Amino acid sequence: MPATPAPTPTLQRRQPDRARPAAQRRSGVTLVASLLGFTVITIDVSAVNIALPAIRDSLSGGMTGLQWVVDAYTLMFAALMLSAGALADRVGARRAYAWGVALFTLASLGCALAPGIGVLVAARVAQGGAAAVVMPASLALIRQTYEDPRARARAIALWTVGGSVAMAAGPVLGGLLTDSVGWRAVFLLNLPVGAVILGLLIRVPRSPRRPAALDGGGQLTAVLALAGLAFAVIEGGHLGWTSGPVLAAGALAVASGCAFRAIEARHRQPMVPLGVLRDRRVAVPLAVGFAVNAAFYGGIFLLGLYYQQLRGMPGIAAGLMFVPMSVVVTATNLVSPRLAERVGRRPVIVAGQLVFTAAMLAMLPLAAHTPVWLVLVLLLPLSIGGALVVPALTALLMDAVPAERSGTASGLLNSLRQTGGALAVALFGSLLSGPGGDFSLPGMRLGLLAVAALLLATAALSRLLLPRG
Repeated sequence: MPATPAPTPTLQRRQPDRARPAAQRRSGVTLVASLLGFTVITIDVSAVNIALPAIRDSLSGGMTGLQWVVDAYTLMFAALMLSAGALADRVGARRAYAWGVALFTLASLGCALAPGIGVLVAARVAQGGAAAVVMPASLALIRQTYEDPRARARAIALWTVGGSVAMAAGPVLGGLLTDSVGWRAVFLLNLPVGAVILGLLIRVPRSPRRPAALDGGGQLTAVLALAGLAFAVIEGGHLGWTSGPVLAAGALAVASGCAFRAIEARHRQPMVPLGVLRDRRVAVPLAVGFAVNAAFYGGIFLLGLYYQQLRGMPGIAAGLMFVPMSVVVTATNLVSPRLAERVGRRPVIVAGQLVFTAAMLAMLPLAAHTPVWLVLVLLLPLSIGGALVVPALTALLMDAVPAERSGTASGLLNSLRQTGGALAVALFGSLLSGPGGDFSLPGMRLGLLAVAALLLATAALSRLLLPRG
């Protein structure tokens, strides 16, 4: 007869079995907390676009005020993204994420209670700064929790899909809340979500701290440069392009940009290593990312106002108009990497920009009485173009930089993409406001032509300068 196994080895074999579910639960909690944060900062972009007409009627901000409601968030998101990753490393991803979520929640309460457009814009600045911390910290939490590459890849895929779903749900949710409760409910929705995230973080293990230099001078000059540029573009259409404040803002942008370059050239650990930008495999993707987001977010801003101001749609109907486009974007995002593997990244990047250019030109005939079905058909290129470009573009950029520079390159790409979206909103807002604040079709068409020209230029750069493979 075989000997009876001793009890001790049996216990040793069972201990990992009991520990594994606990580790899986902690991983699941971390993923849910990270996903909720990314979702809420994404919804806040698309949902607020649908609430803009209601905000204007409530707070009497005019087109300029609406532009600042959008761009105050986006610009701070873009500028602080450059150093938010270093902050997460320095204080630990969990702590940075908790700080970001707490500030975002408090800023959302400030938005909901804002008595005027100025207070709302100030609260949106705080929201954008918080979102810049939340995004990289949420990814860092996933990275530290999932050590197995396959499990980590699945977790990041779920994180990415969550962002796509949030972008699709945002306009519908924004329209529903605005029509049924009021625009303030769009911001109040963030409060319970923030509380849930902070509650989940109690069960997330502490994150290690790593030495990371913070480039305060570079960060300050980056914020000043972007703010000056946005002010010049937004207020130029209202005050006049040669007015004193606009010229002063333009001068501030130029001076801050020069100071930023000088600081980064001398800093031992700059947040934007200038040497990396000399590589065309880095510089061209950054330019393309800027152009593609300018087209996409500028188009979303334009369409939200077109549906409600020119066609007179209620908020929920305007939000539903974005659903087919969001579904096509999600599907194309899944197809793009496989297509790039088959035909190469450069053809996909160039083709996507040409499709996007066609989208801008296809929107030129839009008018107040264009059939709804035709509007949806004309928006198909807008859905496909950017979704084709971004996955291939990101993969190309990540392959072009050393592994230790991947976080910096990713932050720079996201920062320039957000900047492109912010400046496009500034441009479209300046052009869309006709006499008496009415929606200007000639201004819309001029903005579309400007963005189409930008996309054609970056498509040509991609064709000439990017490697074939």
